[in-house]
Amino acid sequence: MKSIDPLLEQYYNDRLKMFPMEATTNGDNRYNHLLPIDISDSYRDSLRSFYKSYLDTLETYRRDDLNDDSRMSYDILTWDLKTALEGLRFKDNLMPVNQFWSLPLTFGQLGSGKSIQPFKTPEDYLNFLGRIHSFKNWCDTAIMNMERGVAAGEVHPRILMERVLPQFSSMLVNDVTQSIFYMPVKNMPKDFTERDRKHLDSLYRIAIRDEIIPAYKKMHDYIKAEYIPHCRTTAGIGAIPGGKEYYNYLIRFWTTTTLTGDEIFEIGQKEVKRLREEMERVMKETGYKGDLKSFFQYLNTDKKFFPFQTEKEVLSAFESFHGRMEPHLKQLFDMVPKTKFEIRQTEKFREASASAEYQQGTADGTRPGIFYVPIPDPKKFNTYAMEDLFLHEAIPGHHYQISLQQENTSLPKFRRFIWYGAYGEGWALYTESLGKELGLYTDTYQYFGALSEEMHRAIRLVVDVGIHLKGWTRDQAIDYSLENEGESREAVTAEVERYMAIPAQALSYKIGQLKIRELRAKAEKELGSRFNISVFHDMILDSGCMPLAVLESRINNWLEHQKSMAQK
Repeated sequence: MKSIDPLLEQYYNDRLKMFPMEATTNGDNRYNHLLPIDISDSYRDSLRSFYKSYLDTLETYRRDDLNDDSRMSYDILTWDLKTALEGLRFKDNLMPVNQFWSLPLTFGQLGSGKSIQPFKTPEDYLNFLGRIHSFKNWCDTAIMNMERGVAAGEVHPRILMERVLPQFSSMLVNDVTQSIFYMPVKNMPKDFTERDRKHLDSLYRIAIRDEIIPAYKKMHDYIKAEYIPHCRTTAGIGAIPGGKEYYNYLIRFWTTTTLTGDEIFEIGQKEVKRLREEMERVMKETGYKGDLKSFFQYLNTDKKFFPFQTEKEVLSAFESFHGRMEPHLKQLFDMVPKTKFEIRQTEKFREASASAEYQQGTADGTRPGIFYVPIPDPKKFNTYAMEDLFLHEAIPGHHYQISLQQENTSLPKFRRFIWYGAYGEGWALYTESLGKELGLYTDTYQYFGALSEEMHRAIRLVVDVGIHLKGWTRDQAIDYSLENEGESREAVTAEVERYMAIPAQALSYKIGQLKIRELRAKAEKELGSRFNISVFHDMILDSGCMPLAVLESRINNWLEHQKSMAQK
């Protein structure tokens, strides 16, 4: 029987050459100097050949001859390659910039020295200069692509591109030492020689002045003067040529399912109804006498939900949740990651517009997993959903799932570092429901906060499909959200514009969570008294991210094995 392992290893290594930023994320520093022009037609052609070549080779293996682990790898890689090839049919590279996700935003984070790009040695600094040199070409290609998009009618909503302008403007400084890209120079390691310091300082000043600032200015001026006048007033991707077909593809890509938009819309409406009824019940438990909408207002304005005076107090509160959970974690999880974990305040340069987030550590332990919390003003930091947020972004949400996956050296490398939103975000949302089992949500308001966050994800199913398939306007989506959750109009507006920018991504959370909950309920029913929650969590986590259909097959096979063992 021919082993599939060499092919999987070769695929992973060849993939990193195609996606050097992915290598940097994974802690592999071989390609830290490379920044491919990944929106160019030539790059996409090479990507198409890469995927097709590996798919052809993969299909020379007989799936039925493989062992269980190899069969799972076969299924995951087959799904990946076919889905990626299908995606290349669509010309999303003609809309390369948005206000939520795009290289010009990511590049600022990389260049700050506070993200995944290492700045520990002189070679590290020279590596990033290599990426700076490519960035100008990327921006020039982006402008050419947007011009093609204008001609083809494939353009972003106008409001989104108006949001991009201040982001680009913030990069246009007169003094290069005030640029975010100069921060690594200001923070050079103390062991650098004076010669290295002067040399790198000079190189970075020149690169910022002559390459980075002109690239951002050229993009800014083009978008403002030439692109925005041609942008559309509609909100959904369904309004562009072939847009509905593209959205249906994105549903499959982000949810890893065959669900249709109509099915997801209906699931969302049912979940909103269910959660609204539970929220009203819990609201009454608190003794509050008004309606749900006024309760939202109460939670966002009453002083008792804003007890903090300093950033340190906010961070300490999050630390306390971990301590309270510790004894319960051992009951729910046999597997605990070795990767260190830290809670940090989001850096000042980006916290005004940042959300709480998890940044994964590296498999070798050189970079810890970090839960970043933006605290622009601690006196305005609301407590009522803090426990839920920690469960999702930190422990046992993203930190457990991502770290355990990366640390599992028995998995092929491509699976140790793979990501699917439906599985990864689905897991993190599922862990929010473990609060009571983990000794949290003893405060009724914290439990209401968890319901509010789940409602937020349920609303996404309705609103995202509404915008992109059903012709909803931006205002319709905002109004629906405000009717059913306690977020401010400003926060809801930013969320709706996020859905407009990255269609279908927001569907992954709830669809993944519902599948994991469904599998747990099935296991509890079929195994009865033999059901062990920590073993179930092991089965979900120990093979890492995978499409939901592969996960369901894995759990079903495990259940059959458990039942057959019980009959012996």
